[in-house]
Order: sequence, then structure tokens, then C-alpha cells
Amino acid sequence: MSPIDRIKTYADELTALRRDLHAHPELGFEEVRTAGIVADLLEKFGCEVHRGVGGTGVVGLLKGRTDNGKRIGLRADMDALPIEEETNLPYRSTYAGKMHACGHDGHTTMLVGAARYLAETRDFDGTAVFVFQPAEEGRGGARAMLKDGLFERFPCDEIYGLHNQPGGGHGMIKLRPGPIMAAADFFDIHIRGKGIHAAQPHRGVDPIIIATGLAQALQSIVSRNADPLKSIVLSITRIEAGSAYNVIPETAHLAGTIRTFDKEIRALAGTRMRELAAGFGAAYGAEVTVDLQDVFSVLENAPEQAAAATEVATELLGADKVESNVVPKMGSEDFADMTMAVPGAYVWLGANPGPGLHNAGYNFDDSIIPIGSAFLARMVERRTAA
Repeated sequence: MSPIDRIKTYADELTALRRDLHAHPELGFEEVRTAGIVADLLEKFGCEVHRGVGGTGVVGLLKGRTDNGKRIGLRADMDALPIEEETNLPYRSTYAGKMHACGHDGHTTMLVGAARYLAETRDFDGTAVFVFQPAEEGRGGARAMLKDGLFERFPCDEIYGLHNQPGGGHGMIKLRPGPIMAAADFFDIHIRGKGIHAAQPHRGVDPIIIATGLAQALQSIVSRNADPLKSIVLSITRIEAGSAYNVIPETAHLAGTIRTFDKEIRALAGTRMRELAAGFGAAYGAEVTVDLQDVFSVLENAPEQAAAATEVATELLGADKVESNVVPKMGSEDFADMTMAVPGAYVWLGANPGPGLHNAGYNFDDSIIPIGSAFLARMVERRTAA
């Protein structure tokens, strides 16, 4: 029986788990309930379980038939997003303002499914290392686990992860060697002018004028400073100022993100942002400060591990269900920090069409759970023997 067929025999149980997690979403570093459920299940399967790694992370260790094999890491993220769910699902979020809108409930479930399969079959040598990571959504969960000694305490020869892709072709596995997802910086620009009655603008320093002008000027970094052959995205996602019709406020705030693949372009963007902010501040007589946060590194698939993932996906699903040289995405993923420490590969698993990731109407496609679980489990079976 193939891994997919075997896992399908308990797919209903996995679906029920996924929907329970969906109904009880927890934000980064708050995944106490989720981590407890995961840890209890791993212990039930016979894994050695370590709780509280990197805050609310969980690591499970499962030995195969012998210790004579590699230590293969498998990683899933557990956190939800601060989004108010807008679905009528019977298992919709029961927590106001929190939602699994990226499918981490599904990723967690798939890794649980892989752990159960491997525990039942033990058709591998070496050790499977199950890494359930907190706080992937921009809060540094991978870095927290690494700082807590993830790979010193639980050494891995290589590590693998996946992410669902709505509308990506049901059951398709997509990847590429080398850079696959972009680095990301988050920025906050704080503008302090001089508040005044809106009928007397000449007596104040209007931070809104500065904010709107700076918002447009920042796009010149992309169009006039960056090498056009090197990708960069600069998106302003928040503009905040004022609370009354007849008051020019004292302050304004811009926030957003920069996505890059190239280290020099990344550094250039930060430098130019600060220069433009300083210039606007000097021109208008305001105080303008920039806070730039390094949130995600470039996610790179190691060539050997990408080839191995392609081989396993082809074996499980057939060559027509695998794309091994897809175009990189400007989205980001903190699994990048793990692959900077240990060689690994990250794949996208296609799901049926529906609302996209980070959308209030998103719903994870439960039909891909056995596929994802089987792929992760087979990576252990194949790579411990490599």
C-alpha cells in the first residue's frame, strides 16, 4: 500500500484535527493549545517529545528500525493571523480577530499525519525529527527555535517543509533549486510635524502632506535606484494620521514591507529609504524617523535536497504532477533561517481554487492532507537511506 493510500485510511481523523485547529486559532507565540495537542499526539505515537522549544514550539523524535541512518527534519508552522474570519463554515474561528487564513492548521495536521504513518510503519533507519514551529507570520518563530538550540539539541542532516497553494493545481508539487522565496524587511516611518487648526495650516507643519509625498517618493527606489534586472517590491500597507475633520494632526505613520532577493539591492533600499525620509524632514521642518526590521531571509533550496524532493514527489504523484523549476515568489517564509543552518528544501503543494492566502474567506483544502503527509513521510524513508 502506498503512503498516500495508507494515510487516506485515517484521513477523516486528520480532517477532524485540522478543523478543530481551525476553530481555535492562536497567534504567534500564543500556540499553547495547539502545541499541547501536537505534543500529546506525538507522545501517543511513541515519539520522544520536547515542549517549549523557542517559546511554544514542539519537537518530536522518532527512531526507525536502527540508528544507522540520517536524521531528517520535517517542519510545519502552527500560528494563525490577526484576521476576522468571513466564512460560514461550521468550524469557523471561535476566537474574535484570529483566523487560520494561511493554512498553518493544515500544515500542522499534515506533519501529524506523517508522524503517525512513520510511527506505525517504521520503514526507515535513522531518526525523524518533527519540528512544529510557532510564530511564522513575521514574529521570528524560526529564529526563536534556532536561538533555543534547535539543531544543537536535535541535530538534522537535512530538513524539509511545504506550504499549500490555493489554485496551484490540485496535488501539484512545485519547487526549484536555489532562491525560491524573497527576503522581507518591515518598515515603520514616524513623522512628527506641528499640529494646528485645519483653518490655519500656515501655522503648523502638516505630517499628512509629508506622508503622502514620501509614500510616492519611496517608489522611486524601485523605479530609479534599483537595477531593473533585480527584483524588488516596496509596498506601503498602512497610513495612519489624525482623528478629526478640522485638526491637522501632530503625527503620521507609514508602514509596509520591502521584498528582495539580492543583498545589495536590499541594503540599497534601506539606505535610500532613510535618505528620502531625512530629506523630507529637512524640507518641511519635521522630524522623520525610520525603523527597518529584518524579518525574513531569502529562502534557498539546496540543490541536492531539491533534487531529492523532486524525485520523491515524482515517485508518489507522477511526473505530470511535479514542477521542479518554478518561478520564485516575492512572498517570504522564515523556514529560510532553518535552511541557512541545515541544507533543505521547501515545496508548494497545490490545492483546489478558492480565496487566496491571508484572505478572510480562505479555507484550507482538506483533500490535500494525505498528499502532504505522504510526501513528508516519504522524504524520511528515502533520505535516511541516502
